Amino acid sequence: MINGKCPPGPLEEKWEKHKDGLMLVNPANKRRYRIIVVGAGLAGASAASTLGELGYNVEAFCFQDSPRRGHSIAAQGGINAAKNYPNDGDSIFRLFYDTIKGGDFRSREANVYRLASISNNIIDQCVAQGVPFARDYAGYLDNRSFGGAQVSRTFYARGQTGQQLLIGAYSALSRQIKSGTVRFFPRTEMLDLVVVDGSAKGIIYRDLVSGKIASRAADAVCLCTGGYANVYFLSTNAMGSNVTAAFRAYKRGALFANPCYTQIHPTCVPVTGDHQSKLTLMSESLRNDGRVWVPVVKGDERLPRDISEDERDYFLERRYPGFGNLTPRDIASRAAKDACDKGYGVGPGGRGVFLDFAEAIGRLGEAEVRRRYGNLFDMYQKITGEDAYERPMRIYPAPHYTMGGLWVDYNLESNIKGLFVLGEANFSDHGANRLGASALMQGLADGYFIIPYTIADHLARIKPGVVSTDHEAFVGSVKETNERVEKLLSINGKRSVTDYHRDLGAIMWDLVGMERSEDGLNEAIKKIRALRNEFWDNVKITGEPDELNQELEKAGRVADFLEFGELMALDALERKESCGGHFRSEYQTVDGEALRDDSNYAHVSAWEYKGTDKRPFLHSEPLEFENVDLVMRSYK
Repeated sequence: MINGKCPPGPLEEKWEKHKDGLMLVNPANKRRYRIIVVGAGLAGASAASTLGELGYNVEAFCFQDSPRRGHSIAAQGGINAAKNYPNDGDSIFRLFYDTIKGGDFRSREANVYRLASISNNIIDQCVAQGVPFARDYAGYLDNRSFGGAQVSRTFYARGQTGQQLLIGAYSALSRQIKSGTVRFFPRTEMLDLVVVDGSAKGIIYRDLVSGKIASRAADAVCLCTGGYANVYFLSTNAMGSNVTAAFRAYKRGALFANPCYTQIHPTCVPVTGDHQSKLTLMSESLRNDGRVWVPVVKGDERLPRDISEDERDYFLERRYPGFGNLTPRDIASRAAKDACDKGYGVGPGGRGVFLDFAEAIGRLGEAEVRRRYGNLFDMYQKITGEDAYERPMRIYPAPHYTMGGLWVDYNLESNIKGLFVLGEANFSDHGANRLGASALMQGLADGYFIIPYTIADHLARIKPGVVSTDHEAFVGSVKETNERVEKLLSINGKRSVTDYHRDLGAIMWDLVGMERSEDGLNEAIKKIRALRNEFWDNVKITGEPDELNQELEKAGRVADFLEFGELMALDALERKESCGGHFRSEYQTVDGEALRDDSNYAHVSAWEYKGTDKRPFLHSEPLEFENVDLVMRSYK
């Protein structure tokens, strides 16, 4: 068993007392320590800027040309905090409980409570940075509701919350780059983690413009590289989002926790054909005022305006009257898929349900709906050619967020000393299902308010600059990385990288997607292995290594997905229960809801790499619940 190192004592005192016991680095000594931050989205930009402000020597790496292109920019609906401005009964404990329950009781109490307690500081920080949160008529910060909560605690900037928060973090990062405490490396991709005597001491990276393989040494490494939903090929993630940095760290000894915990978002524009390379999210905030329904008659192809109220099934309101359209994402997604699978779906192929704003427009007026959601409606119209003010949106579930990630302890440190993992790249806070508007909260909490304390405790215990890039571990890793690139380019097969990625995505969606089964998962593992073998025999990669080569970039990422997909399927096969976004068809209630097995699976599954063709070793971290009762999750 592994130890999450959660501090003892009352829940509400753990973090403050823990901070008091952490070691510090003298201000004059901070500049002697070098910290590498990989990724420049919300978690990475907030961490790099904060560590730079403290005086550390920070090097930030980003595969985009600017941090403003980080996928955090795509988050739409909002960020949670327990300020209770609407005076509707919210509190830090209620946010903590909603998050634990929303994750189907598969996350650490201590981590989640810390996140809830820090949430209010995040809002103050972002307001001070000038983030233009929505305000009410009196000028106070406004709030709206998100799934899995019966209070309004989500702060938002129309449908552009992620973008505005990232601009705030980017401005803080830019200030540190200008001051010289942060050195920024754009258009670079981490390809390996260098570990010396069990400690992370640097990275190997490729300059994506010149193609040069290079290395940087440091005293600690922070991975802030996001999630792995693109293993499904079609997802709401940016096309460049990938698992490579985290997976290469896994292959160097970092444990990978709960990889099967993936979130399928219920509110996405439906797939229209094989020509698509990604899917588009319609913010969960739309479910505040939009009502989800399907016709009561199978295969009803009439226009929605011709279907009367008594011919409509508002199935979320019917099945979950307590939360209605604001049920958590995993539950809403399964309900929508169930309606479509039974023949009640709408649109091409019956793969859609309606999200209807007619009642809201009648109640609030079109001008108010435009004020709240206008940019989302505009985006929907550009994609579909349909006016959602005149007819309901069509939505369908799609891969969106991943709750699994590299295992970290309470300090956000992996089992490899000096390797810290922040934001979506770690597994720590969301259990088996993330509540909406909590991703932005976690990324900024990790970067602004947690890592400055916990990384100092690590650095204070070591001497700076002990290892340089001349060390044999760096030399060997550079050699291995170059050999991998040469091997990929030498195959010269007949199929494109995208072909293999699309085939992998189909396997993952069909067999490791919204519903899994023992037979399906075993089939998935066999198919993934066969596809991986074919990839290494028959992939075609054009171009040269010493130039800008996007096919080579994609090939490395897809090669990692082809290994990682098998790990996801294996983890799903081992977890013989249903919980949150992990739904095994063999384990469900008579009502079709997830059926947990707390006696055998109230733990974190953390996998240790043993070789490409060898079964990884499964470690477990027991989850202890001292402040909440393990009850069957109900939103009725």
